[in-house]
Amino acid sequence: MQIDNLIFAINTDASVRAQKLKAGECQITLNPRPADLAALQKDPNLQVPSQPGFNLGYIAYNVTRAPFDKVEVRQALDMAIDKPAIISALYQGAGQLAVNAMPPTQWSYDESINAIPQDIEKAKALLKQAGVAEGTKITLWAMPVQRPYNPNAKLMAEMLQADWAKVGIKAEIVSYEWGEYIKRAHAGEHDAMLIGWTGDNGDPDNWLGTLYGCDSVNGNNFSKWCDAGYDKIVKQAKAITDRDARSELYQQAQQIIQQQLPISPIAHSTVYQPMRNSVKGFEISPFGRNSFYGVSNAR
Repeated sequence: MQIDNLIFAINTDASVRAQKLKAGECQITLNPRPADLAALQKDPNLQVPSQPGFNLGYIAYNVTRAPFDKVEVRQALDMAIDKPAIISALYQGAGQLAVNAMPPTQWSYDESINAIPQDIEKAKALLKQAGVAEGTKITLWAMPVQRPYNPNAKLMAEMLQADWAKVGIKAEIVSYEWGEYIKRAHAGEHDAMLIGWTGDNGDPDNWLGTLYGCDSVNGNNFSKWCDAGYDKIVKQAKAITDRDARSELYQQAQQIIQQQLPISPIAHSTVYQPMRNSVKGFEISPFGRNSFYGVSNAR
């Protein structure tokens, strides 16, 4: 029988949500911790469908603040990160290394862009070249909430803090209540921050324009990066309808981001949707939505 009513029980603790699902106190839950997946998948009363996440977790560098206004500094910070270690510790098999400014499931994705390997000595040289003194202090903002693209921002921040310390950068980890976090980030109070995005509509502009375009510097462009050449390409691509021509322009835009690094892409997570076996007809949305139209719950 299709459901007539939905009851939402809000709980911010992922392990508590998992226990409630196992106990039959709810029929479906969201955003399981990677550490809980094995137990959920083994439970005979549960189903745990999954699909590659249409998402990206990343570090946004506020390019309006020194020393992040220098591309060498952004390159050095990116190069100092042990990204595979972060993927292993945080995502535990439920994430993939991100090398680009949008996920590989997005059409127009530029597959020629490669991951930047960790290189501590080269990162130190770039910082020296940029005139950044050893012991320079920055703030690194960590989200207070769990998101599909980042299951544990606090742990990620601590790992980044340790990596950056190896190249002489002292990062102070800062966090705020989620609403305050976003409000202050929009105002540009951060140096570097952890954030992410789940695609809204399947169009490349939803990444390349929404997250990195000049018109978004007071919105979701948390790096505050505005490159006139990049912006011209993205707007040109948005204004035409030929998909091949748009893809060519969007790939040019991705190359500029790779060169300028207003962000450090970290990971794309796999989306898991634990639910009771009684739930029928629920489909995982690629856009992070939860639609219950046509869903039934056998009793």
